[in-house]
Amino acid sequence: MNTSVTFGDDAAAALAGETAARLAAEGVPAALAAGDPTLWGPDAEPEAAIRLGWLNLPNSSRELLPRLGELAAEIRERGLDHVVLAGMGGSSLAPEVICATADVPLTVLDTTDPDQVRRALADRLDRTVVVVASKSGGTIETDSHRRVYEQAFRDAGIDPAERIIVVTDPGSPLEAVAKEAGYRTVLADPNVGGRYSALSAFGLVPSALAGADVARLLDDAAAVLPSLAANEGNPGLQLGAALGAQALAGRNKLLLQDTLSDITGLPDWIEQLIAESTGKQGTGILPVVGADPTGARDELVVNIGPEGAFRVEGPLGAQFLVWEYATAIAGRLLGINPFDQPNVAESKENTSRILAEAGDDGPLPTGSPALVDGPVEVYGEVPDGAKNLADVLTGLLRAIPDDGYLAVMAYLDRWAALDAPAGGDASLAQRTEAWRAHDPATLRALLAARTERPVTFGWGPRFLHSTGQYHKGGPQNGVFLQVTGAVTEDVPVPGKPYTLGRLQLAQALGDLRALTGRGRPAVRLHLTDRAAGVSHLLAVAREL
Repeated sequence: MNTSVTFGDDAAAALAGETAARLAAEGVPAALAAGDPTLWGPDAEPEAAIRLGWLNLPNSSRELLPRLGELAAEIRERGLDHVVLAGMGGSSLAPEVICATADVPLTVLDTTDPDQVRRALADRLDRTVVVVASKSGGTIETDSHRRVYEQAFRDAGIDPAERIIVVTDPGSPLEAVAKEAGYRTVLADPNVGGRYSALSAFGLVPSALAGADVARLLDDAAAVLPSLAANEGNPGLQLGAALGAQALAGRNKLLLQDTLSDITGLPDWIEQLIAESTGKQGTGILPVVGADPTGARDELVVNIGPEGAFRVEGPLGAQFLVWEYATAIAGRLLGINPFDQPNVAESKENTSRILAEAGDDGPLPTGSPALVDGPVEVYGEVPDGAKNLADVLTGLLRAIPDDGYLAVMAYLDRWAALDAPAGGDASLAQRTEAWRAHDPATLRALLAARTERPVTFGWGPRFLHSTGQYHKGGPQNGVFLQVTGAVTEDVPVPGKPYTLGRLQLAQALGDLRALTGRGRPAVRLHLTDRAAGVSHLLAVAREL
């Protein structure tokens, strides 16, 4: 299957063509394909020099295939059919797309929500293998998952060394931990940044263990690789030129559609790639997943698959590589470094500071609610005269600037809606409706129906490794709605003075501190009863 970029709009095609021709005249396609780190200016050069290994992954990652085949065969022979991936950001999003597209099961833990982690622990622990994936080795969420599973295995009489496989960079703290514990370790290319790591060990190891055909993924990426050095017929150049030129022209809200594609979930991966790569220095492209176009002047709608005016077609391996290349091109056009994430560490540091200041047992600095509406407490600056939750939501919608957006950030169990009662003989449509009626993500569509501005949704802390960079480093035009929930059954983190629930709340408060410190309008809703709180929140949003 060929990989192509199609522009249904003549004006968009002309702008992309003019921009691509200018880049070609400057020698950019060949230079990028050759890994030239000077393409983004002298300030970015040191980082770019150690972050362009993704260009070689379709070929270099083939060295992993024999080892991955052996590991996959081993776990099948041992009856280990439940693969859990503990990873964040680039370490989790690509494997999730690969496995969903291949229709093979993979449990992804990119959360600190205790309910969601307990859900994974309760699922076939005796048949579970855990892939612990962290480039730096110091990711607090992944470190917590490792510690929790180590204890769970020991409590069940299982040697963790038989069940944990580590993916990390050479020389990372996690490599040292794995070596001491006797864990099998697969080392990744250190010259590949996390969000560009889809075709590296981070994307391939968990996917191969889950049963995906990763050799085909590399084949499809290798097929498109030669075209990325060309001035003509280069889908990465065409896409990158379009994204960058349209953003400079004011169309910097990227609505990602996925209708009839054979690929499942790619927009979620693109969201991290684009937002974290471009959202800095007060500029950037904001990806919006799952939204219907409104015709706003700053919207750019791109479809994955065969439908839509502006569309990108091709198999998954090629899509990964083309979007990475396009992001690098767009970064050059926007005048930013597409390989750093200067504002991501801020929320992490705030989290550590909040935990340290509170001590082992002290209360976290939640403050007092501005108002209470049933099972929902409201924290932050609410509109003058606000008496209930409807007033708060209405005020947030009105606060969105003409060129802005609303971000909903839910620090909750992503899969809690699975527990929604639908009746034993319910049809698929009825079960789907029950899910939506209890799913916090439904709030995005409900609020989007009441504004012409884009509304995004992110699960915390997962989004901190994705759109979190754009929230803090991008344009000063975001409005933020954070949702947290009471924890009724927590999960201790062995060897640490905090539980998962305490860590989750500290992460929410830390990010809120980073947003409000920049003058971003932000409100936190705390659900004193999670199920009742979600139902009440959605009911209020429907009636706005």
